[in-house]
Amino acid sequence: MNLISLSLLSYRGPAGRVLRPGLLLIVAWLLHTSAFAQLALPFFEDFSTAQGRPGLDRPDPARWQPGSGVYINNTLAINQPTVNVASFDGLRADGLPYVRNNQFAQGYTDTLTSLPINLGGLTPADSVYLSFYWQIRGLGEAPDPGDSLTLQFRDQAGAWRTVWFAVGGEPNNNFNQVFVAVRTANYLHAGFQFRFRSFGRESGPFDTWSIDYIYLNRGRTAGDRFVKDVAARQAPSPLLKRYTAMPLTQFLVNPAAELADSVTTDINNLFNNFNFTTYRFTVRDELTGQVLQDTPSQASVLIQALSSQLKSARPVITGGGLASATRAVLRYKFDVLTTDDQNPSIPGVNLRRNDTISGVTTLDDYYAYDDGSAEFGVQIGPRERWAVRFVASKPDVVSGVRVCVLPFRTNQTGQPFVLTVYSNSNGRPGTAVYQKSFATQYPPNRNGFVDLRFDRSISVRDTFYIGYQQISISDTTFFRIGFDKNSPFGDQIFYNGGSNWDQNLSSPALSLRGAFMLRPVMGGRPDTVVTALPQPEAIRPLMVFPNPSRGEIRWENERLTRIDVLDLSGRLLYEFSPARGQQTADLSHLRDGLYLLRLFDDRRTVVQKLIIQK
Repeated sequence: MNLISLSLLSYRGPAGRVLRPGLLLIVAWLLHTSAFAQLALPFFEDFSTAQGRPGLDRPDPARWQPGSGVYINNTLAINQPTVNVASFDGLRADGLPYVRNNQFAQGYTDTLTSLPINLGGLTPADSVYLSFYWQIRGLGEAPDPGDSLTLQFRDQAGAWRTVWFAVGGEPNNNFNQVFVAVRTANYLHAGFQFRFRSFGRESGPFDTWSIDYIYLNRGRTAGDRFVKDVAARQAPSPLLKRYTAMPLTQFLVNPAAELADSVTTDINNLFNNFNFTTYRFTVRDELTGQVLQDTPSQASVLIQALSSQLKSARPVITGGGLASATRAVLRYKFDVLTTDDQNPSIPGVNLRRNDTISGVTTLDDYYAYDDGSAEFGVQIGPRERWAVRFVASKPDVVSGVRVCVLPFRTNQTGQPFVLTVYSNSNGRPGTAVYQKSFATQYPPNRNGFVDLRFDRSISVRDTFYIGYQQISISDTTFFRIGFDKNSPFGDQIFYNGGSNWDQNLSSPALSLRGAFMLRPVMGGRPDTVVTALPQPEAIRPLMVFPNPSRGEIRWENERLTRIDVLDLSGRLLYEFSPARGQQTADLSHLRDGLYLLRLFDDRRTVVQKLIIQK
């Protein structure tokens, strides 16, 4: 029974007196709040302790009421204050839309409600403030002008009062900080609560808001911006050079060649003064507990006030510790060593809780380019095809595909689509060597995958492609595969809108930054009827020289199509496409220093370090 129905019933109080409905509402609210633990000041939440995995990506029940559709993650936001945010994305906790039979339905979707907080006995002179950071869209979908995010306080009568709101419209990649005073006597009571609510489309993840770093305490002011907190922030880059996950048997062919040259993250200083940090980089197999790497940073590094700084580590694990394993789950982690627990800005809160950030690389039976989280869903139209390239290090067998289908607009369960295995033809999808039709089904949880098994196994020797296409003409715009916008492997995607395959990121018309959540499953015995893919032609090295250089660089691979020049933070400084037959370039306009070159040909992307020294 809810509060409204309770308020409409008559209730006979002491001495037989009938209480008014308004008083019944107060009684019901007091019964409601007494069911939850009561918190004391300070209230602090940066969502950094959430695990970010299915079932562990929900608000902490020690501070928040259960049942929220809010999604705790570290992938949807851009330049968040600390590791993890709370995202309002219009999906329920299980990843499904609130409404599945009306694609235009509008209403309140995600709600994040605090447990009761004891503000009893405080007065306006105690200067209680609630502060938080918020962002519109991030890497999700942009809220429309009619959509909103609101903050509400619960007063002594149990009624919710709106004290702040933001409306959709112009996206902004900044996180804005807000201070809201809790100084009205009507809010200073023992059962105070606050909640954030999003309003928008109810049929899918159309409207995204994110909030972070919520802090409620007494003795604050509206200018109380700075907290002595140096925090981990961005998800670490992939541990592997070519994938985010791969079969263990393929990894063990040459572990050193599969590891990334470096793994990077960035650290954010929220204080208005500099700080020094060091860090430790570890790699641990979560299945066995074996530590495969433990590397401390060489020296303490200065991080400026109110700024972020890139941290990088070189993975040096070998395959020796995994030789007898059948699978491995490698958690690679940065432990940032700070002084956040000394002279804390928030008494009673250890701000070292956000000093750790990690990623996971699975070495099992599949290839992946995604990090396991979808920020978007790419739709496909009539006669369109998408394909993703994979390169095996030794002959193997494809036995099926794992795919994340994202729910949008209406329930598409049962709608047919086709998966295809293609051979390699000069760095693009070639002959279709296997096809099978499947019926659309949704995974059981947010960011989940569905296993789609082939009815015969397909032998592959080197380069192969997995593609998908819809059969239905009328409903094609509604079928979407999950898309990871954080993946750096977008150049492995190919698109066919008619008769030709074009490589993603090779032209302005194909500019999808990220990766499909589509994973070929490998292993097993090939069937008696198999199609062996042709061996690829010899691949010439993709690199430039000399190194160091005075500015002029040369290359021998005539297939090189583009060179991007980046600084060590990953910022693009310069890009150009060589003319036909061109095999030199002049970079002498760049200052002396260390740069990253991203080199492209028609089938690969290679990153090379280059020192310019005039």
